[in-house]
Amino acid sequence: MIERLHTGTRMSKIVKHNGVAYLCGQVGAGDTVADQTRDCLSRVDALLVEAGSDREHILQAIVWLADMADFPEMNAVWDQWVPEGHAPARACGEARLARDVLKVEIIVTAAIKEET
Repeated sequence: MIERLHTGTRMSKIVKHNGVAYLCGQVGAGDTVADQTRDCLSRVDALLVEAGSDREHILQAIVWLADMADFPEMNAVWDQWVPEGHAPARACGEARLARDVLKVEIIVTAAIKEET
């Protein structure tokens, strides 16, 4: 069964299938890459909770930066956010994002926690 949450015409914010949660790309507010990354990851946290998952269950993350020169600044925030020993498979690339003010977008796939 496929479950879609917060579904609109174009996309769903969360799609759950076979014990996996797929989150739509998240962006954040702020003037710097660090600010936007922190805000973006806060949004990821909220969606993970709603999906029945958390940071320790992230399987894969795809990070898009508007400028790869911002890689170290984004990583400084990312490294503090990811729980030690639970780093997901991750890719990072440069892409033109949906709006000029955006500096980072993160797409996450996570396992849904098993009920105990």
